[in-house]
Amino acid sequence: MGRPVHRLPAPRGPSAAVTDRLITLADIRAAADRLRGIAIRTPTVPADAIAPGLLLKAESLQTIGAFKIRGAYNAIAQLSDAERSSGVITYSSGNHAQGVARAARLLRAPAVVVMPSDAPAIKRARVEADGAEVVVVGTSSEERRRVAEEIAADRGLAVIPPYDDDRIIAGQGTCGLELAEDVADLAAVLVPIGGGGLASGVAAAVKALRPSVRVIGVEPELAADARDSLAAGRIVAWAAEQVGRTIADGTRTQELGRRTFAHLRALLDGIVTVSEVEIAAGVRLAAEAARLVVEPSGALAVAAARYRRAEAGLVALPGSVVAVVSGGNVDPDRYRELLASPIPA
Repeated sequence: MGRPVHRLPAPRGPSAAVTDRLITLADIRAAADRLRGIAIRTPTVPADAIAPGLLLKAESLQTIGAFKIRGAYNAIAQLSDAERSSGVITYSSGNHAQGVARAARLLRAPAVVVMPSDAPAIKRARVEADGAEVVVVGTSSEERRRVAEEIAADRGLAVIPPYDDDRIIAGQGTCGLELAEDVADLAAVLVPIGGGGLASGVAAAVKALRPSVRVIGVEPELAADARDSLAAGRIVAWAAEQVGRTIADGTRTQELGRRTFAHLRALLDGIVTVSEVEIAAGVRLAAEAARLVVEPSGALAVAAARYRRAEAGLVALPGSVVAVVSGGNVDPDRYRELLASPIPA
């Protein structure tokens, strides 16, 4: 099990570049303006049956079933007309792929998406339904990035990274902006970490508006590269076969990006990890306690709210704890299996 990792000393040597300027509240507010009428201002749903005073930020109710539309649209909207006409490309295991496909369609930009062979079928189908061209590669996130960059260079496409980009981080930050504005007694936020874009943006928004609020990242035990990176003070990579073991497919990123590492190191109050059994239980708990369809990646914060309260420093906080439910795109057969999962005491 993981331990909260608090702010660390400034990096030295080659890692010093991660101390670059962080995104600002102005960047996030500008993203919110671009997203008006595009992204849903998602509700916070009471879930006291999971943990006392818990609210779930239901990003699973977004237009594409996940938070990723926020960053994808914010990035593509800032391209020039010529860049959008030439087209965009991204690399993603699923939800960012859907975000880019949808944003590109809305902004009339051709889109190519490089996806891994083990991406959930429902995610690939929805990417194709929005008109994007899908290129399937192996399971390594590094291979996805490399192939996308090669295609971009060959076809003259603009690359829309899944997380390591300030436009993406600012877009995801609008989720945190809503939390800071909507939850009057906000005391803590639990947020999933894959590549770190959502956690970076949420932390930037919440800390700018409500600096006393704790922001805690959550990873699977089987894909805890962010935990290791924050502990080491440098970006630590995990092998594709390691992160591929977790059922939380949206968090199978092998390493943080330079920009997300900089934000998480500066702004995150801690990080905890949850087991596969606890992630599966989180899917079931969200269904039973809040009537939300949640994918395994989206259940990370739910699991932490139930099983890591003391570890995350949430027990005695005077106010509401919000678990960000990052997405709800899960294959129906797999979802039925998850709903039969045991709920540990």
